[in-house]
Amino acid sequence: MDDTTIFSELDKACQGDLLRQALPACQPQEGSPANTFTHSELEELQAQLPNMQIGGLITKHKKQEHSKTDFDICHQAWPSAPPQGGDDEAPPQGGDAEDAIISMADFMPCPQGGDDEAACPQECPQETPLNWHGAPDFSLKPVHMPRAFRAKVRTGEFQSPTNAVCPGFLQCNLVVLPAGPLAFDFLLFCQRNPKSCPLIEVVDNGFSPIGVAEGADLRTDVPMYSIYQDGKFVKDVVDATEYWPENAIAFLIGCSFSYDGALMDAGIPLRSAEQGKNVPMYKTNLKCRSAGKLQGNVVASMKPIPALKISKHVEITSKYTHAHGGPVCIGRPDVIDIADMDKPEWGDAVDMRPDEVPVFHACGVTPQSVLMDSKVPFAITHKAGYMFVTDMPSDMGC
Repeated sequence: MDDTTIFSELDKACQGDLLRQALPACQPQEGSPANTFTHSELEELQAQLPNMQIGGLITKHKKQEHSKTDFDICHQAWPSAPPQGGDDEAPPQGGDAEDAIISMADFMPCPQGGDDEAACPQECPQETPLNWHGAPDFSLKPVHMPRAFRAKVRTGEFQSPTNAVCPGFLQCNLVVLPAGPLAFDFLLFCQRNPKSCPLIEVVDNGFSPIGVAEGADLRTDVPMYSIYQDGKFVKDVVDATEYWPENAIAFLIGCSFSYDGALMDAGIPLRSAEQGKNVPMYKTNLKCRSAGKLQGNVVASMKPIPALKISKHVEITSKYTHAHGGPVCIGRPDVIDIADMDKPEWGDAVDMRPDEVPVFHACGVTPQSVLMDSKVPFAITHKAGYMFVTDMPSDMGC
């Protein structure tokens, strides 16, 4: 046996050990062949992943017989991650493309529903992210959804509020300031006011938030931006590139839109989305902790919630501390100095039904109000209700 054969056998052995350590949930039952699933394990896996088609190991040139219920996780020809250089690159080594029995589409249900290829838009590629060893990671959400959405935003196809958009993915408010003392004050302000400003990421080198949406462009991937100068609103724009400071510091702050999907799953209505409106947002008398030159009050968003579902709403939202968490007030707008709910300072008034109660949450528009009250020289923010949609799951902090 030559050295090449020895190293090849060692490589296979190491590969098997690594996979067994990386996938402890896939260990075979006692008495079953190594690196395979038994019939009962396949049934359990199929129940958890109904969209995944699992079969026996079948190759173009059979060298040995396998049971139809055996699925080899060590030697199966898993599809490799898409190359960075485009579609012209050669396929990965390790067998012909025809030899692989599993395609990326087997692991990724179409977000539009159904298996009909014609029904799935081109911007929804059937891809599955792969983990560090090349094995499919079924825990990741289909990130092509927010990426396809941001592509529409970047080209100007979407210029509306983002409530109920991409349910299940984290949405963020945006604040952009020139680097310097003011940016430090704002960082401190977020740290002191986590209810209103739960900080998700700080981008201090460029405009790509690689921590939550690698490849995104904060200058173009928000549906609408607001420009402020000397504490006054100047205008709204759909592209902030020409206004972006050369030494910009961008702050991404969690948004209550992130738990819209969880509320809908619980049967709790989203009135603003039902009526095609922006969420109503109000100034309150709740004081923020000041930081340097920054001071002001909390801005609160409002959702009409059926009285019998208030407890469920509080239970769900309180888990999302990275997206403002539970309510700051329930049922008494006058207590937080909201005199007329039909006249929000930001967003649109929505209908309130007889069996519903107004529920108020701290809002990511608080920084905009504070920046105006503090008369900052210059700032870019998202327009209220027009959020940046990330690739991160909305329940990442729960």
